[in-house]
Amino acid sequence: MRNTWLSPRSAIWEYWTSLIACLFWIQYSCGMPHVIRIGGIFEQTDGSDSLVSAEELAFKFAVNNINRNRTLLPNTTLTYDIQRINIYDSFEASRKACDQLALGVVAIFGPSHSSSSNAVQSICNALEVPHIQVRWKHHPMDNRDTFYANLYPDYSSLSYAILDLVQYLKWKTATVVYDDSTGLIRLQELIMAPSRYNIRLKIRQLPLDSEDTRPLLKEMKRSREFRIIFDCSHQMAAQILKQAQTMGMMTEYYHYIFTTLDLMAINLEPYRFCGVNMTGFRILNVDNPQVGSIVEKWSMERQIPPKPDSGLLEGIMTTDAALTYDAVHIVSVSYQHAPQMTVNSLQCHRHKPWRFGGRFMSFIKESHWDGLTGRLSFNKTTGLRTDFDLDIVSLKEDGLEKVGKWSASGGLNITEVPKRKGMNITDSLANRSLVISTILEEPYVMLKKSDKALVGNDRFEGFCIDLLKELAKILGFTYEIRLVPDGKYGSLDDKGQWNGMIRELIEHRADLAVAPLTITYMREKVVDFSKPFLNTGISILYRRPNATNNGFFSFLNPMTPDIWVYILLAYLGVSCVLFVIARFSPYEWYDAHPCNPGSDVVENNFTLLNSFWFGVGSLMQQANLAAFLTVERMDSSVDSADDIAKQTKIEYGVVKDGATMAFFKKSKVSTFEKMWAFMSSRPRTSLVKSVEDGVQRVLKSDYALITESTTIDYITRRNCNLTRVGGIIDSKGYGIGTPLGSPYRDKISIAILSILEDGLLHILKEKWWSGSSCLDEERRETGPMGIQNLGGIFIVLASGLVLSVFVAIAEFIYKLRKTAEREQVFVQRHGGRDQTVVHLRETGETQATAPGHGEDGCSDQHARLQRPATPRKGQHELQHWDDSCVPMTMCSPQGKTLVSNISGALPEPRDNGIDEITRYIINHSDMGTLTKHGQLKLAASATQV
Repeated sequence: MRNTWLSPRSAIWEYWTSLIACLFWIQYSCGMPHVIRIGGIFEQTDGSDSLVSAEELAFKFAVNNINRNRTLLPNTTLTYDIQRINIYDSFEASRKACDQLALGVVAIFGPSHSSSSNAVQSICNALEVPHIQVRWKHHPMDNRDTFYANLYPDYSSLSYAILDLVQYLKWKTATVVYDDSTGLIRLQELIMAPSRYNIRLKIRQLPLDSEDTRPLLKEMKRSREFRIIFDCSHQMAAQILKQAQTMGMMTEYYHYIFTTLDLMAINLEPYRFCGVNMTGFRILNVDNPQVGSIVEKWSMERQIPPKPDSGLLEGIMTTDAALTYDAVHIVSVSYQHAPQMTVNSLQCHRHKPWRFGGRFMSFIKESHWDGLTGRLSFNKTTGLRTDFDLDIVSLKEDGLEKVGKWSASGGLNITEVPKRKGMNITDSLANRSLVISTILEEPYVMLKKSDKALVGNDRFEGFCIDLLKELAKILGFTYEIRLVPDGKYGSLDDKGQWNGMIRELIEHRADLAVAPLTITYMREKVVDFSKPFLNTGISILYRRPNATNNGFFSFLNPMTPDIWVYILLAYLGVSCVLFVIARFSPYEWYDAHPCNPGSDVVENNFTLLNSFWFGVGSLMQQANLAAFLTVERMDSSVDSADDIAKQTKIEYGVVKDGATMAFFKKSKVSTFEKMWAFMSSRPRTSLVKSVEDGVQRVLKSDYALITESTTIDYITRRNCNLTRVGGIIDSKGYGIGTPLGSPYRDKISIAILSILEDGLLHILKEKWWSGSSCLDEERRETGPMGIQNLGGIFIVLASGLVLSVFVAIAEFIYKLRKTAEREQVFVQRHGGRDQTVVHLRETGETQATAPGHGEDGCSDQHARLQRPATPRKGQHELQHWDDSCVPMTMCSPQGKTLVSNISGALPEPRDNGIDEITRYIINHSDMGTLTKHGQLKLAASATQV
């Protein structure tokens, strides 16, 4: 009975054994089962169907593509089980994971949040089922999650990529803004950079329970933080950009780096032309055509658009979606390498693991796949994705463009080709609207006078306004002119803060500062300047003094009385030396008796009196030259900065908080230090608010304004009561200011050089500096000299002429007397009118004497008789001859021959030669007649030699 009973049981056992063996044979013959299942756990927000995560959509999209394509799993159908949980609900996540394991899944995808993910990971580790993650997760160094694989790039590698980018950009300061505490872990390599690199970091955190980041942005703007690294989701990044635009922080002076890999999912259209610098990373390999086709197909199938105010683009595959797509494919690829693998239903409460789980996990870590996010490979120990490539993307006017690449092995490689300089200088300024900060200063910026009400830029005119128009014409930008609120150029106050236009540039309230803004060392440290458009210096503005009342003797003014005393002493010395040298020189002596060739008597014209007279003539010539060099001078009490520094009667000062004030404040020159000590000791009276206020003080009080020379030139051309004193103290230039690091500076400089070479700057300066009557008046003051300048020289000349006449008369009389005494020649009228008695001393030399009366009462005459023959030396020149007629020659007292070959000279019989005087009688008819004034009238027959 027992065997009969056992026989049917054995038959049944053999039947089921054969059936199972057949099934195993079928399985082995086909290589893999026909159906495999994967599980996905995804978060949602309170059951809202419109907020289905991108990972869930990509999960389904990947499974459907694999089943449709059949190239990856040709004999197998891939199915999925999707479970949705509330975010942060780790208990529900654990329960859903257990449900999926009971269904027999080969792997579980998600959830993404850390607490839920950790709960699911614990179950997967216990039951040895692979757990696949596509979002960043902190992975401790002592991690024992063997059944774990994460497709998101390793955080340490990503942190190195950010650090390399910061170093390439040569940032010295940066602000790191993170969303939650995990951001500090993701950016740990960058945060530790200050200890290894010359980088100064400031760490800030985004609001925890609010999307309103405006208070934080306002604080960063006030602190002038222009280089910011945001570590947040792309949804939060979109809100930050929208709020930053309302805060005026989307300009070319700001540079943002976003660590999110989904920068391409943000709508960046509103920021393309604002000039903001925006850099990010992208792991989606859009350069691959196959990837592009899959992404396009994804966009077409996705029917859930983003919120209208989210700032996101519609139909864009995010990084999480692309990683989910790749994760499904890497699991499918790994399943190809796992033949004879069975899937069992696993129970969480039994703690019985899947016997093929360890082997399947190894296949996943060893698999390689070129997916949407590039090459997929994992660390076999940690399961992290370490070998990956990142595209460096930057916002341009054409949209988001790839500018470089980063890899763990090759580091950062920027492939952007910079545009050639000089090809088109309007690239960065075309169609831009710039804010211009300026200050009212003649003739640079002035309010236009008009009967109509003017608004906007039409209110202003001047040199800088015309220059700005030319720049806008060349570069193609529009502008809005704003006057600086405090009316100052810009300097450091006592607290170390800048004011004026410099502060406007530092705080980026203005794009350009177009004004007579002097380029200085301190300003160049906080702002950038273009090439100088006008060169200038520092000079002194003062009242024009009264002109000196030049009289007839103004030719004496060029030299002081001391100089005239020296000239007089030199005159005396030169005259005496001239007299002495003439006595020694043989060329100054001449024969006193040219009629007597044998005479040894010589004379010299350079007597002491003549030497002094020669010096007087030379002195008058020098006085004449001095008169021609004399101009009408201004009697000014100060002529230079040294004169001002040496006195305290005239007060002087500069424009407060200007470049001139900074020059004196920083100068180490003793004169300028003394002047600054004077000005700083009385700031209320020495320092003025503006140049206009300083000009009014100069006109109304004894005050000198120290300011730029170009400004003084303009003022003095329009106000004839003012003048520039002294020369230029310092040499500087006016430039257009831009914020530090502004991309506009080089373009502005090139445009200025173009205007300068075209001569437009010279034309503009002539336009605003010319047109004044003060120049004509100055020309009249320095023009040709009139009688009031040179009248004195004519008075001196006339006085000299009159004096010379009297001196000549006196000399003539004096000479007559001396000649009569020395020659003792007496011409006496004898008898009638037909004879003259000549008394001649026998020494042979006669000298003119003063006229007297002869023995016969007739006047003596200036004359002498000389024999033709010359006696030997020592003999009497005339002898007592017995000839009845002796030929004689009559000469003048100066030795000039008057009449020769006089006949009829007969000795007087009564001459006995006792007094050594021989008397001769000369007929008048032979030589002429003598008038009653002692003048000899020659006869027509007389021969004059």
